[in-house]
Amino acid sequence: MPDAMNILIVKTSSLGDVLHALPALTDAARALPASQVDWVVEESYAEIPSWHPAVTNIIPVAMRRWRKGLFTAQSLKEWRHTLGMLRASSYDIIIDAQGLLKSAVLAACAHGERHGFDRPSAREPLATLFYQRRHTVSRQLHAVERLRRLFAAALGYDLPDGPVDYGLPPMESLTEQARGAYLVFLHGTVWRSKQWPEEYWRELTKLAANAGLRVLLPAGNLEESERAHRIAAASNNAEVLPSMNLTQIAAILAGARGVVGVDTGLAHCAAALSVPAVTLYGATDPGLTGALGRTQCYARADFACSPCLSRECNYRGRAKVSPACYETIPPSHVWKLLNDLLASA
Repeated sequence: MPDAMNILIVKTSSLGDVLHALPALTDAARALPASQVDWVVEESYAEIPSWHPAVTNIIPVAMRRWRKGLFTAQSLKEWRHTLGMLRASSYDIIIDAQGLLKSAVLAACAHGERHGFDRPSAREPLATLFYQRRHTVSRQLHAVERLRRLFAAALGYDLPDGPVDYGLPPMESLTEQARGAYLVFLHGTVWRSKQWPEEYWRELTKLAANAGLRVLLPAGNLEESERAHRIAAASNNAEVLPSMNLTQIAAILAGARGVVGVDTGLAHCAAALSVPAVTLYGATDPGLTGALGRTQCYARADFACSPCLSRECNYRGRAKVSPACYETIPPSHVWKLLNDLLASA
């Protein structure tokens, strides 16, 4: 392979998945430092590739929004514009890092040799029909490691040794919220089965207050905002953050002394920024998609039906809290894990 190539990455969503691709990009940038890298990404997450210094151009798509009005004039106009951006350059290598039919179609719209997972490795085997080169990568590996191996195979370099490096430069925030010592509690998630009990968050906030630490609470929608205000009301040291974009939230996370969060995209953001974080897993398993980094700690539920991988808790036995599996991850345990992590970090 030449030292300089024109590369297109297709990795559209979700928040955690896009962040998972950053270490592979860091590897590629070090192996091929003179290369130009463009990135196709869902519009909601277009800020993330912009954080990495190796990315030159970002091509935003709106697949989720277009599906709601596929043949409207606005959707067709936006699709034609995106198609023009995809075809504006000729690429030496196109890497479909998503492994889905929709991402493979996007890759096929660009000019260049298309690479992706082979049939046993891809999330949707039909996607492999659109690739000229297919690569075998075990599905039993963590998502970050899978992508690192895919990029190395596609671009022809040896996978480097050493810890995972997301390649993000330091982020600074000058907002009033980010001054002084504080923790960030990531309480919001779409799956109800992943929501740590609200009373646990209130208790954890009180423990932080007793230690002299402020707590900042992000809120991405009305439900999360209402919950955040209830958590904050239980203590005089908690503050609900205003509406922010991803870059602003990332800057808040970057300045935190520590983070506690459920299995959500922002937990992966904390990992990418090397912020000490405890992530809570009940319905899900961190083995293949958990927050991965040098300063990360998992708290796994020890419960008969965990991980259930269900969006709703279907446990019908007696339990002190809901979801029931979180009985095994009480605030006192999380607080100890956080303090141990901060001491070692």
